[in-house]
Amino acid sequence: MNIQGLILIDVDAAALNNAGKNTSSNFDNAVKTKTIYKNGNSYVYVSGQAWRNWWRVSLQKNQGWNLSPVTREDKIAFTNANPIQYPDDDVFGYMRAASEIVKDAKGKEKKENITVTRVSPLKNSVLVSASAVRPVENWSSMARQEGDSVPYAKQEYSAVMKGMFSLDLDMIGTFSNYNKTGFKNLSDSLKEETLKMNGTEEIPDPFIDKQTLVRLSKEVRIQRATDTIKALKNISGGAMQTNNMADVTPKFIILATTKTGNHPFSHVVKSKGEYDESVVLNIEGLKEVIEDYKNDFVGNIYIGKRSGFFDDDNADLEKLAKENNNVYFGPVNQIIDKYIEELEKQME
Repeated sequence: MNIQGLILIDVDAAALNNAGKNTSSNFDNAVKTKTIYKNGNSYVYVSGQAWRNWWRVSLQKNQGWNLSPVTREDKIAFTNANPIQYPDDDVFGYMRAASEIVKDAKGKEKKENITVTRVSPLKNSVLVSASAVRPVENWSSMARQEGDSVPYAKQEYSAVMKGMFSLDLDMIGTFSNYNKTGFKNLSDSLKEETLKMNGTEEIPDPFIDKQTLVRLSKEVRIQRATDTIKALKNISGGAMQTNNMADVTPKFIILATTKTGNHPFSHVVKSKGEYDESVVLNIEGLKEVIEDYKNDFVGNIYIGKRSGFFDDDNADLEKLAKENNNVYFGPVNQIIDKYIEELEKQME
């Protein structure tokens, strides 16, 4: 099973993720925001890596996660690569080249190089403006010192931005140990230690014959999955927060559990206008998704919206929920809580 989610955030005069020096500016000291182009229009975006960092920090601050320490060596950096002790290594994945002391056939100790990797159970898109956006360059200066002021320029924008994510529930707290790139999640010694823990079990790999997986207790797996979704209620982040603080919590959210990894909600929001400058919910597209993928959904579909955001769609969303027994509509945080209640039962 997979959690499929789509969120919309609404920011004003923000600069959430910058792209370095703006070489097209008339100012020597100018910063450009991340921008991408499609069909001749520009769209601002936040990298998937930046969004993940906000998410990870939110889990630390608001859900009490003990984050995996990061080690820097020369030009590389890596986490502890211990998904047993550190839940973010489990959810966000890792790659680490390391070594451990092992004994050979004669009992002599030797250092053996190992590389452990884990594909992240949490996949996410970038956060991209749902309509075309033209960032504006605003001039500022540092003038509190003696002498001439120091001018600088930065780009800012107002936008509704969308992001998608998928969380593989079967991968949460579940680890392989094959000597194959991407499949060696645990070192041999960590695997042995983990299997001694209460509630941990070794289960057959449903996809690879004669191989087994190490799975943590049900309680740990449920906690990590639900914490990941709860963190969205208080997520924060973005560049230039001192002068351009923005609320990046969801103003609109869709949550559902599916049997497959396919994300069905990518086109339930669209742009309109001569220059694609306005954002609207695609209610008809949402209806199509509910019908086309009805056999893929596990349980209900949860739609949350903040009051004051897209209020013109309230009647259509309420009607959609009334006409479909598996659709719930309500305030964002209440909808997240209702979905988590169902998720806990699904993972039992």
